[in-house]
Amino acid sequence: MSHFTTLKTQIVDKTYLKQALDDLGHSYQEGNLQINGYQGNKTTAEIKVLTQNPQYDIGFRKNGEAYEVVADWWGVKCINQNTFMEKVNQRYAYHAATGKLAEQGFALVSEEVEDTGRIHLVLRRAI
Repeated sequence: MSHFTTLKTQIVDKTYLKQALDDLGHSYQEGNLQINGYQGNKTTAEIKVLTQNPQYDIGFRKNGEAYEVVADWWGVKCINQNTFMEKVNQRYAYHAATGKLAEQGFALVSEEVEDTGRIHLVLRRAI
């Protein structure tokens, strides 16, 4: 019996996803990969996040326009599912926002991170 859980996300751009994983210090592989789970069960993913337990991985795979996360969270004991998703989503949103705004001629002037983790960005459009 499989223990894989699939979570829908709003993540659509692989570049920003990889930047978020880099920011958070997660090692990952990219390609047509197998994600490991309970009793050797496997499923496919485009990005495989390595965990401290080599028998369990976290995967990202495209489903329609967005990526979904797939993992056997029972075996991924070293990473909390909710915390992982919150941090990945925040860093993804940061890179997506700054990247899209840079394409529109905005430059990052300052950045402030509150104790709560909320990020305030100040951007200015180049004239």
